[in-house]
Amino acid sequence: MRRWLIVAASLALSACSKDKDIDKPAQLMPFSATLKVDRAWTAQIGDKKAIPLRLGLGLAVDDGRVYAAGRKGDVGAYDLKSGHQIWRVRTKAQLAGGPGVGGNLVVVGSSRGDIIALNAANGAALWRIRVNGEVLAPAAISGRLIAVRTVDGKLHGLSPTDGHELWSQEQQVPRLSLRGTASPVLRGDLALSGFDNGKVVAVNVNDGSVQWEATVAPAHGRTELERLVDIDSAVDVSGQDVYAVGFQGRIAMLALDTGQVWWTHDASSYRGLGLDEDALYMASADGEIIAMRKRTGAEIWRQSGLLHRRLTSAVASDNAIVAGDFQGYVHWLDKATGSFAARASTGKIRISSPPIVSGNMVLVINDGGGITAFRTTRIAGAKPSAPAVAAPAAGAPEQSAPVTQPSTPAVASPTTQTPAPADTAPPTQTPLPAETAPSTQPPPPAETAPSTQAPPSDAATSTQPPPPSDMAPSTQTLPPAKASPPQQN
Repeated sequence: MRRWLIVAASLALSACSKDKDIDKPAQLMPFSATLKVDRAWTAQIGDKKAIPLRLGLGLAVDDGRVYAAGRKGDVGAYDLKSGHQIWRVRTKAQLAGGPGVGGNLVVVGSSRGDIIALNAANGAALWRIRVNGEVLAPAAISGRLIAVRTVDGKLHGLSPTDGHELWSQEQQVPRLSLRGTASPVLRGDLALSGFDNGKVVAVNVNDGSVQWEATVAPAHGRTELERLVDIDSAVDVSGQDVYAVGFQGRIAMLALDTGQVWWTHDASSYRGLGLDEDALYMASADGEIIAMRKRTGAEIWRQSGLLHRRLTSAVASDNAIVAGDFQGYVHWLDKATGSFAARASTGKIRISSPPIVSGNMVLVINDGGGITAFRTTRIAGAKPSAPAVAAPAAGAPEQSAPVTQPSTPAVASPTTQTPAPADTAPPTQTPLPAETAPSTQPPPPAETAPSTQAPPSDAATSTQPPPPSDMAPSTQTLPPAKASPPQQN
């Protein structure tokens, strides 16, 4: 049944392409640079001629080293400052997710469900296990747990010592979903992850019980394409707040301890968010980069000069926002205004994984396994270009997308952990390339969207503003949603 659905969806997309023009990527325009970008070093971990696939192979930085993995099974470690190769090993697996780094471990996953742990110091193999599902995202690692997401809707808790499964939790997978999974995040006693059904789930790392689950965006629409609400990027945690965004859904701020939804806005992104102390940054599905206030979600600025360039997630550095695109360019935007600050090319191969920021260095890996490290310095006296949409003038009320009222907590009673059956075939995931991924329901522009509860500014008061992070949320609870396992083929 799923195969016929995939074929039908492909035919529907083909039919649509005959009726309307495909959105063309924005042309790159000249600008006055305010940052100087120097290429520090380059390296190669993958096959330049390999067919680009929707994989979760990125970079990880830990203790002055850069770790990378290639599709053909190579895993390597490089010195952060010089790019000198410290070690390189071949796992002989078709790697698809990773690396995750922590606790002196480097963990990678394969298309066949292999989980491989290496010694971070020298690359020596420590253990290898197999789970029932392709691994398309880096694992999260702590001293007592390795959390791994697989495409069959499961979150696995593994022992760092030998990889044996401690627990697993499962969410229902829609019949049609984007190719990709969210990387788990570990905070204290919680493992948090987004799922293909538009939910964020927090699991107790000690016993695998569900602490809470919250629906960021419920599926709606008549067709399976319209009902796509995948959360395919890692949630971001700042203090006691959790930020998540989904495709054709919403961006939301949740309470870390209960899952209480403090605010939501209509949004569509499958690349994730960037955070700093005051703001969050989103690369939308159609290629806009939007800055919003963490406290309320009110829009600060919007840059539309990179429309349909299939951006990576927008990552915050000390003085800029960084994102890569489908032609191998890396773009730096001014944090305050969203204007272009710098641009550099890594070649002609697409960059899908988010850039990694470490001090004044920015590192990217393209889909062919090419690694490039840049150093940035501010150009003295340089004036930034005008932003596409500037922040509201002083004294003017801020405009924002529709804000929902804080909801009741999404607290779920601890549920019985579900061991993974050994013979369960993972549900088929349909690749939805970024070329055809513009949202069928794009978020309305913040300047014209009606606001049901939008505060005029951070200092303005409303009837129900989101409480501060240290304020205990409401104790009212809802019963947990029952998730049935995916249908077997």
